[in-house]
Amino acid sequence: MTRFSAVAATAAAMLALAPAAAFAQGGRGYYAATPVTAPEKASLVTRSTVWKCGEGVCVAAKANARDNIMCELLARQVGQLSAFRANGTEFDADALAKCNAKAR
Repeated sequence: MTRFSAVAATAAAMLALAPAAAFAQGGRGYYAATPVTAPEKASLVTRSTVWKCGEGVCVAAKANARDNIMCELLARQVGQLSAFRANGTEFDADALAKCNAKAR
């Protein structure tokens, strides 16, 4: 019985940490952005897209707008971004600079 309790406790701890690791890696969304300054709110909306922010990254599901537009919409709300990824592809320096030109 003691062995089962130890295994169950270890499994529970691993499951509790898994969502945090996935969130930190931006694994929960089509978009992942790293704001230079942490947003004041943990959740925000750009047009009809809900962004969840925490642990230095904001993530969102795929929207009906071009990737560069989604970057600009987020930058308008949270300010400069140090990174932006759409569908696993990082924006290059030029694309990120264009996005950040729209920052608040």
